[in-house]
Amino acid sequence: QVQLVESGGGLVQAGGSLRLSCAASTRTFSSYATGWFRQAPGKEREFVAGISWSGGTTSYADSVRGRFTMSRDKAKNTVYLQMDSLKPEDTAVYYCAIPSRSGYTPNFRRRDEYRYWGQGTQVTASS
Repeated sequence: QVQLVESGGGLVQAGGSLRLSCAASTRTFSSYATGWFRQAPGKEREFVAGISWSGGTTSYADSVRGRFTMSRDKAKNTVYLQMDSLKPEDTAVYYCAIPSRSGYTPNFRRRDEYRYWGQGTQVTASS
């Protein structure tokens, strides 16, 4: 069983920045594509960003493209989500997730492509 742990959330004023991190219990985390999703109160969990296992391909939701940047540091076995120019509508719990197998590039936007999920980290951007 793979465990994912998100960190870096917090409270920030609109226009500010945060960097989320996602670490995994498996040493082979660097071989897994990874996605970030978010869920605001009363709303469906939605896709935010995804990165291939190689790091060569990224994908973003239209609502965050140009403001958020996803990356991975294979040496640190960690995936990041740099969030700039935060807006109040970015307020949500953010989750990272990986598919069931390594070396596989999922349809990033589909929740059912991911097998393992973290517990989430709260991001609040105040107006």
